[in-house]
Amino acid sequence: MLNLAPAETRTARPPDPTGPLPVLGLYAAVARGAFRRYSTYRAATLAGTFTNTVFGIILASSFLALWQARPSLGGYDQSQAVTYIWVSQALLVTVAVWGGGFQDDLQDRFRSGDIAVDLYRPVDFQGWWLATDLGRAAFQLLVRGTVPLLVGALVFRTRMPEQPLTWAVFLLSVLLALVVSFGLRFLASITGFWLHDSDGVRSVMLVVSMFFSGMLLPIVLFPGLLGDLAAVLPWAALVKVPTDVFLERSTGAGLLGALGFQLAWAVALLAAGRGAQWLATRKVVVQGG
Repeated sequence: MLNLAPAETRTARPPDPTGPLPVLGLYAAVARGAFRRYSTYRAATLAGTFTNTVFGIILASSFLALWQARPSLGGYDQSQAVTYIWVSQALLVTVAVWGGGFQDDLQDRFRSGDIAVDLYRPVDFQGWWLATDLGRAAFQLLVRGTVPLLVGALVFRTRMPEQPLTWAVFLLSVLLALVVSFGLRFLASITGFWLHDSDGVRSVMLVVSMFFSGMLLPIVLFPGLLGDLAAVLPWAALVKVPTDVFLERSTGAGLLGALGFQLAWAVALLAAGRGAQWLATRKVVVQGG
């Protein structure tokens, strides 16, 4: 076991004389590196894309049967319900509803003791992993996001955005969803500073995320108080909000409110992660090393 020095001693560095632009360039380089790294796993990406597409077909067929029995359920018509499935499949890996991404790398570094090296880097710990996750998500959206959505549009009658601007707003909503997802996963992962293994916390987070994000079933179909609660929890920002933006169910003030909801949770979770990081690194015990 290795006890690191208090954070005040360990993280004290002279201010960067080059200003913020080189720092942003560094984060951009980290994101590009993550994009290239994930693009090398071609076989895994192909298999994952195929799996997303097959499950999309199964779920879309199930939703069609349900909506034929109960038209306009939850305010969605049949084409909107089917589109909901394909958009959620596109977002599943992009916003890491199942977890993963940087979490796997971070857990390995806890186990090996390499987390100590991460804390000595001349770059913000949280910012480094956020940049890594942005690079990963960009690749996943480009491949595992677009391909299932295109297949769904060819096989089923889907509802594509009518306004060109909706596509740009949708991408903004996906970006905010990713930051919210990162904030949640970062908080779960950082428990490894105390537990040395965050797998248990991550497993609980996976179940909660799948249910309250609307991945399994649109949140508007949740009954009573459960639906009201799910709509205000951060997980709703992962799938429910971007999908409603894509379907143009949120417009005008409602659209601004939806994006504001995502932004508020993104800021709150990043701040909570920053606070947890500060507490954890005041005195850290690392396995290995």
